[in-house]
Amino acid sequence: MSPGDKLADKLAVTELLYRYAELIDAGDFGGVGRLLGRGNFMGVAGADAIAGLFASTTRRYPEHGNTPRTRHLVLNPIVEISQDRTATARSTFCVVQNTESVPLQPIVVGRYSDAFGCDDDGWYFTERRVDVEMVGDVSAHLMIDPHSYGK
Repeated sequence: MSPGDKLADKLAVTELLYRYAELIDAGDFGGVGRLLGRGNFMGVAGADAIAGLFASTTRRYPEHGNTPRTRHLVLNPIVEISQDRTATARSTFCVVQNTESVPLQPIVVGRYSDAFGCDDDGWYFTERRVDVEMVGDVSAHLMIDPHSYGK
């Protein structure tokens, strides 16, 4: 693998990290499902199941384009490309939100741990794990108690 190929692969994987954030913030949970659907998200597999998970847990505001009124900021991505056309990435995230009931503020901070594969169609997620480290006021964001998730 040439240095140029490795750089292009790192850029393609990093773009997937950012595309996830863009889709979530747009309220496009079907798009999130398709993006992650070839792998699994926190143990949930398949595009429809992943989209359903987001639709059943995340508030959207119809009066604001059916979005969750958030910005997912993906920070400090570290991407490692393997010779076998797989990759891993570690990054941090900060989600900010602003609604009529919640002033502009960070609502959740944590880390993503991702794995990727590559085929003739390009790079794709094979796994996304989320480690939530700090939780603020998510009452205007989630329709579940974040402390009970996964229990």
